[in-house]
Amino acid sequence: MVGDLLAVILLAPLAAVLGCLLLHRPRFVEWLNLAAALAVFVAVLRLLPWALSGPYLFWHGYLIVDPLGAWVLLSVSSVYLLASIYAIGYMRSTGEDQRLYRFYALFAGFALTTLAGPLMNNIGVYWIAIELTTLVSTFLVCFELGRESVEAAWKYMVIVSAGISLALLGIVFYYWGGSLVLGDTYDLTWSALRQVAPRINPTIGLMAFLLVLIGFGTKVGLAPMHTWLPDAHSEGPAPVSAMLSGALLNTAMIGIARFIQVSDAAHLGSLPRAVVVTIGAFSLFVAALFITRQTGIKRLMAYSSVEHMGIMALGFGFGGPLGIAGALYHMLAHSLSKSLMFFGAGNAMHAFHSKHISDIRNALSRMPKSGLLWLAGAIAITGAPPFGLFPSELTILRAGVMGPHSWAALVMLILLIVIFVGFLNHFRAMYFGPSESVTLAATDALTTKPLGLWCLLPMWMALVPLLLLGLWWPQAFSRYFTVIAAQLASTGTSP
Repeated sequence: MVGDLLAVILLAPLAAVLGCLLLHRPRFVEWLNLAAALAVFVAVLRLLPWALSGPYLFWHGYLIVDPLGAWVLLSVSSVYLLASIYAIGYMRSTGEDQRLYRFYALFAGFALTTLAGPLMNNIGVYWIAIELTTLVSTFLVCFELGRESVEAAWKYMVIVSAGISLALLGIVFYYWGGSLVLGDTYDLTWSALRQVAPRINPTIGLMAFLLVLIGFGTKVGLAPMHTWLPDAHSEGPAPVSAMLSGALLNTAMIGIARFIQVSDAAHLGSLPRAVVVTIGAFSLFVAALFITRQTGIKRLMAYSSVEHMGIMALGFGFGGPLGIAGALYHMLAHSLSKSLMFFGAGNAMHAFHSKHISDIRNALSRMPKSGLLWLAGAIAITGAPPFGLFPSELTILRAGVMGPHSWAALVMLILLIVIFVGFLNHFRAMYFGPSESVTLAATDALTTKPLGLWCLLPMWMALVPLLLLGLWWPQAFSRYFTVIAAQLASTGTSP
């Protein structure tokens, strides 16, 4: 059963890629990609209860299905489905029928790489999967072929590839340290590395951890390695931005979580977790600085991603059942809320013909339906009740206060307040600011044809679960988080 579901998760987007490349009909490729996204989402939902009794190994041990990986798949598949629905309306509005098959082939391929990453059991192959996400998504970032989008894609590829190279060097250090114990050749799986970690030279182990943290932290968008993220997220099409923020970053974050487990197994002391916590707090600090003074809509959302990746890093760095539960709950809630926010930003850019905050005024009068949803999403993304990010942030704060890094919990609380005020101040200006400052671009937007149901439906589909997650923490999730926390705390042998 698990193998069948795994086949659907990987083969459905692959079939969509091949179908889009073979058949160039615009309506066919958008429906084919949507069917693949729906199939993946249903398969992941069915996989979740089975994964609790894992881990399961497939394809000679190269693929693994465990609770942590399955949870990341839930977040990724949710964004893939929402973004696929939104992409139909968004791409139709651009009139890109001639190149539409390329977009959906790349989009499904990007989804395939983000789905494959959490399933990789061999650390080297996991690195390859992360690098493939960069190669495929680069073409999506610059799909609109504007000067700024091409520059953003180039910057994205160079910075992330440099960071990933450091991650590869860290993996080589891990392999070298293990070879001094196990011999010249062995399978570098997650379980094998955990088992040999206590016998690896501590200096080698610490150096390897710092390298993989910086490398995969670059992909996650943690400060100060985040500089590619605002450009890439702001210049790509809105559905691509949602995938970059809600899916790609989670695929890289799971690697950091697994390497923290390896460092615990190696008994390296408190330094590895202290570094993760410090980088997480610094990411929040950088995000707060740029959010309060931001001028672009999508760049505002991008720096919000830096903030929330920092919060997740704090959760995994604090550790323990509360830290892990808060980080995982935050992962799903952030994926939903950031999808909603990028969809709203795409609608606003369509309505006002601008991506500058100063050009958007009286947003509700121009886009009354999606404007309300976007405003609700803005409240949700700042961690305010009654939405899903509030209980996750509260849980992470509790984990920080109860642990040895209580200073980071205090810093987190202060910066969350600053971000709350700064972020919503931008929306106050866009919704209730004086209209005389609006430029000609916004005036011309009065004749813009409103986007249809395809661009409104996924916003509802993201907002309703966000509200439910804020009002009710499912007991099934608690059991799931308990199992994952126990596995991440374990340093013994596993299949």
